[in-house]
Amino acid sequence: MHKLWLIIQREYLVRVRKKSFILITLLTPLLFALFMILPALLAILSGPEQVRILVRDDAGVLQRPLKQTERADFTLSTEPLDALKERYREMGYDGVLYLPPFNPDMKELHLKYYSDKQLSLSTKAFIESQIEKRLREYKILAAGLSEELLASLETDVELEQKELTLDESGRLTEVDKATSAGLATALGMFSAFIIYFILIFYGAMVMRSVMEEKTSRIVEIIISSVRPFQLMMGKIVGVSAVGLTQLLIWIILIPALIALAGLFLPQPDPAAMQGGLMMQQSQSDMQQALEIMDSIMNQNWGLILPLFVLYFLGGYLIYSSLFAAVGSAIGDDLGESQSLTFPVMLPIILAIFFLTAIIEDPNGPLAFWTSMIPFFSPIIMVARIPFEPPAWQIVLSLALLLGSALFFVWLSGRIYRVGILMYGKKATFKELKKWLFYKE
Repeated sequence: MHKLWLIIQREYLVRVRKKSFILITLLTPLLFALFMILPALLAILSGPEQVRILVRDDAGVLQRPLKQTERADFTLSTEPLDALKERYREMGYDGVLYLPPFNPDMKELHLKYYSDKQLSLSTKAFIESQIEKRLREYKILAAGLSEELLASLETDVELEQKELTLDESGRLTEVDKATSAGLATALGMFSAFIIYFILIFYGAMVMRSVMEEKTSRIVEIIISSVRPFQLMMGKIVGVSAVGLTQLLIWIILIPALIALAGLFLPQPDPAAMQGGLMMQQSQSDMQQALEIMDSIMNQNWGLILPLFVLYFLGGYLIYSSLFAAVGSAIGDDLGESQSLTFPVMLPIILAIFFLTAIIEDPNGPLAFWTSMIPFFSPIIMVARIPFEPPAWQIVLSLALLLGSALFFVWLSGRIYRVGILMYGKKATFKELKKWLFYKE
């Protein structure tokens, strides 16, 4: 046990002292915080540039002026179109919008916009949506309906999810679901991709460590003091400790950096808010942000975080042991690693390939069966957990995963003990099968 601890300690300290580890560990939270803050900063500093537009309405649909927003300032004009096209710059406008004659039976209306500047796609879509609303109002009013009736046709729909449960007395009760579909999707995808990158990155790190020691013949000296299985487990546990250290630092630094950067973001100027529209939008955005934060806080983190760690450990043990076995089987020709590592990486790639379909139907047959297969479950079940799958599925999946992890550690150990001292012979899958039954 003392020798195993020494190997773990060496594998851990060698990696955490590297400049590359320190740089990646510190720069990743900085980049993550930058990507989170940069869109908000750009939105505040730039925002949509307001376009001042003269409107010639030959369609007769703009009895009421169009709303003035931070994106567009519309001014109706009765001057001839040709005169407006010649003089709009002198009058201080960016362009002329022309609405040709229109009657309620028409299905399409082709607007014309005259300017020496190109409209952005978002501004073009905004102008089209404003005119479409007015045409709809015009058609309804032309049919003899009142504006009050027009307003009554608009209905806001909001779907509230209720969870049916049995109380202590056995009666059926309903409670609000703390998890929204959007948040569950985002949380599931984020968790799955974290597991994906951990398995790929740290599994490959174990393989490279084994290959370096084998090709440099250092392993021959080490094996004289420790058993091959101890050496393999020391590498697996030591590298996993490196990964957990990095994750812990990121969990602390990323929220701290985002909160710190938020203190230095410039705030919108209230004097620049036109007609209260920006204030209303700001209040609406703030309300949405508070609802999202409340939904995040109401997640069952006491279940999500422990399960994340368990699936991480189970998946890491399976893939890191397989990567260690592959590293031990590679000879002097490093090109052999591609043919041997691809079958190990294929299940991880397939899990990501299935992920989108599973998020769309987290309780369907595909989601169930892939979350039971140990090669897939570290990614698939982690993505399903925010959708609250049945407890028995989680228990069964974990049992299969942890049982398979122990099996593959044993299996990889059988290959490792032979492959680590095998030189000059190209390893094939048939050869690996023979190594499983070699006697010590």
